[in-house]
Amino acid sequence: MSHPINIWRILAQRRAYFSLSAHRLGGEGRGEVGSLPKLMGLAIASLAYFAMQTSHAADSSILKPDAFAHYITQFNSMTDENVTNYISNNDSWSWLQKEIPLFECPDHEVEEMYYFRWWSFRKHLERTPNGFVFSEFLTRPAPVSSALGHQLGEGRWLHDQNYLDDYVHYWLHDSTSRQQLHKFSSWLDAALWQRYLVTGDKKIVVSLLNNLTRDYAQWESERLTTNGLFWQFDVRDAMEESISGSRTNENLRPTINSYMFGNAQAIANIARLAGKPKIAAEFDAKAAQLKNRVETNLWNPTSKFFEVRGGDGNFSDVREELGFIPWLFNLPDANQGYEIAWKQFADPQGFHAAYGLTTAERRSPFFRTHGYGHCEWDGAVWPFATSQTLTALANVLRDYPQDVVSVQDYYDAFLTYVASQHADGKPYIGEYLDETTGQWINGKGDRSRFYNHSTFADLVITGVVGLVPRADNVVEVWPLLPSGTWNYFCLDAVKYHGHWLTILWDQDGSRYGQGKGLAIFADGKEIARTDKLAKLEGKLP
Repeated sequence: MSHPINIWRILAQRRAYFSLSAHRLGGEGRGEVGSLPKLMGLAIASLAYFAMQTSHAADSSILKPDAFAHYITQFNSMTDENVTNYISNNDSWSWLQKEIPLFECPDHEVEEMYYFRWWSFRKHLERTPNGFVFSEFLTRPAPVSSALGHQLGEGRWLHDQNYLDDYVHYWLHDSTSRQQLHKFSSWLDAALWQRYLVTGDKKIVVSLLNNLTRDYAQWESERLTTNGLFWQFDVRDAMEESISGSRTNENLRPTINSYMFGNAQAIANIARLAGKPKIAAEFDAKAAQLKNRVETNLWNPTSKFFEVRGGDGNFSDVREELGFIPWLFNLPDANQGYEIAWKQFADPQGFHAAYGLTTAERRSPFFRTHGYGHCEWDGAVWPFATSQTLTALANVLRDYPQDVVSVQDYYDAFLTYVASQHADGKPYIGEYLDETTGQWINGKGDRSRFYNHSTFADLVITGVVGLVPRADNVVEVWPLLPSGTWNYFCLDAVKYHGHWLTILWDQDGSRYGQGKGLAIFADGKEIARTDKLAKLEGKLP
């Protein structure tokens, strides 16, 4: 960015001396500083690094932070600061403009929500004696693992990834924290691989391999059945009071089985990076077995949907939004007819409602019958699930030949997601909401305010704008934006594989003065351009 950076303040804030110094400088314990010469060397190297990064960002900058500062002023004034963690409201814009990609579009609500969700996400960053963590409930400082995958998906776009390094360490560093991790199903490994596809930091992800294989083995010992599928209580999927589920019955659920498929694939990919082909082959086989088991046992051919199966072997006979989760990890084979499930996505008797995607099909006689105000997943709209479903739909639209669901369906659902995140006419994010009135359930008390349980920036970046993270040096952009909808957008200062990206769409070339069409810039240099909103690829310098 073009703003001045005080290197010593950044080093102090970002714990370059503390959080990772031990394993980077040869120290043995977390937090160990190391010798003075090494410390000075780190400081000099860091100074050069930040100077280089700042120069690149400034060179490639099209959007200016000052143009968006008014959003943060608005957010700071619209509600009291009930909890202050690492970054206060007063310091929020100073921190955000150094940490997040900037975004501009002609839809004011979308643009406003982009900055609101980053502003809200920042509230959950906590500094502890052992490093940084993110909370789920703002009023409960202890992290909760239920939305860990979402938090990593959103946080992977921060410019300083040390925050997430600390957070991952928190969950994996000892048996006690791992046990806390297993209170909820998780796609941690898959999220870490997706983070690698953004950062390109091979060293960090490979260093986690042993922890991840050990964690997977723990899940197998706790939840793997003799038929090769994993079981889970609905409450431990963070989806309690569901139509299909139970707090006590050991059901076979598309949720945990899809997560473990994604985790197995991720471990196999990480093992290949680490040069460990035997581990890669082992986890490739686990993923292949799970794919087969899910397609064979959890696909209900009558409802044409992935469903929960009870301990008695019977299907739940209700379509729930969790049936879309297999596509979050591209689990279903293409061209085998599974895509027919997405007919329910925009069907008013299926999952489409005025204020979002319902967690159960609306035609079910058990829809919204499980009470009120107790975290019901029997039909109300949960941003947690909406984030999963929209990410899954992006995969369907890009990777599956089909004519069941369209980019227009994606965009309409995304705009509904934006509109739903309001209360009293102001941006708001809570736990869950009524599908017909848009009223947040559990009220707007401190329990639910700024709930860190879903994604938004990641949907803008990878969905609407369409940056598709990859392991190679190709930058792929595939906007999920219907033609004729927006005449411009710009995503700027995106840190990707150690480079600074700018992605812009300027229909007639008058907005940014960089020519018309869709363009990708890396470190200020154009690497690809097309006249239309379509898939575009360019190579990093």
